[in-house]
Amino acid sequence: MFRAMQTNLTRRAALCLALLLLTCSAFAGRRAEHVFIISLDGGKPDVIQQSQMPVLKRLVAEGACTWGAQTTVPSSTLPSHVSMLTGVQPAKHLVTWNSYKPEAGVVKVPTVFSLVKQAGGSTAMFVGKEKFKHLLVPGSVDEFGYNRKVSGEVTKLMEGEKKPTKEGTVLAKTVSADAAAYIAAKQPTLCFIHFTDTDSTGHKFGWGSPEQRQAFADEDAGLDTMLKAIRKAGLLETSVIIVTADHGGHAKTHGLNIPDDMTVPWVAWGKGVKKNCTITAPVLTCDTTATALWLLDIKPPADLDGQPVASAFE
Repeated sequence: MFRAMQTNLTRRAALCLALLLLTCSAFAGRRAEHVFIISLDGGKPDVIQQSQMPVLKRLVAEGACTWGAQTTVPSSTLPSHVSMLTGVQPAKHLVTWNSYKPEAGVVKVPTVFSLVKQAGGSTAMFVGKEKFKHLLVPGSVDEFGYNRKVSGEVTKLMEGEKKPTKEGTVLAKTVSADAAAYIAAKQPTLCFIHFTDTDSTGHKFGWGSPEQRQAFADEDAGLDTMLKAIRKAGLLETSVIIVTADHGGHAKTHGLNIPDDMTVPWVAWGKGVKKNCTITAPVLTCDTTATALWLLDIKPPADLDGQPVASAFE
C-alpha cells in the first residue's frame, strides 16, 4: 500500500511539474508578466488635462501617451469596452446596445480574458457597471468584481434616445479597494479595472463641469490605490499598466461620431515602455487587447481588428 501511495504521489508531482513547464513555456517570450488595463469611463482628454490628476500625469510624463486615440461607433460604454477587451469592432462582436440585458447572454467572440486563460494565465475584472457581465465568457474570468451592495444609481439620457435610463454605479474608491485586495492576494496575469465616476457626473452635470473634474480627481486617487497595490504585491517591475477610456462626451451626453465623443487617451507605463514618449501612430480602442496579447506573448485570433501599439515600447 505504501508503494502504491508513493507511486501516486510521484505521478501527481510529475503532472504538476508538466503543467508548470507548459505554463512557463506559454509565457516564455512575454514582454511583461502582468498587464493592468484601467478605463476611465467618459475620459475626455481635454477635461482630464484640466483636472487635478497628478498620478495619471506622472504616468504620462514617465511613459508613452497619445491624447488622440479613437473609440468605436457608437461611442458608448458597452460597445466600446467590448471592442477594447476583444480587439474587434462592433460589426464583429455585435454588442451594439448599452445596458445590461441578461437575455442577450455573453459576447460571442473571444475576449482578452479567454485568450489569456487558454494560454495558462489568470484573469480578473473589477467594474463600476453591471453590464460588463456581457463579457463573462464561461471559464474566462477568475474573479468578477461588481460590488452591488454599495452601488448607487445614475439617470442618463443617451444621444438619440427619447427617454432617460437608470443605471447602477459603483464609485472608483470602492472598485479600486476591491481590486487592490485581490491583486495583493492573487497577482493576476491580466486585470481590468473600470472607473465610472466621471461618466455619471458627466451625464448629471455636463462634460467639463466642476463636478466632473472632481470625479476625475477621485479616479486619480483610485489609480494611486492601484499602483500602490501593484507595488505592494511585488509586480511593479514586471508589469505594464494601460490607462484609457471608452468615450468622451459633450454637454450631458455622448454617442455621436464627433471628436468630442470619439477621442480618448491611451497611456502605457511600466516594463519596457519608452520614457516621455508621445505616440504618433494612430491608436484605436481595439488596439488595447492586441497590445495586451503582444505583451504576454499570446497569439491573437486571425480576425483581430486591433494592432499592438508597439511604438510605445523599447
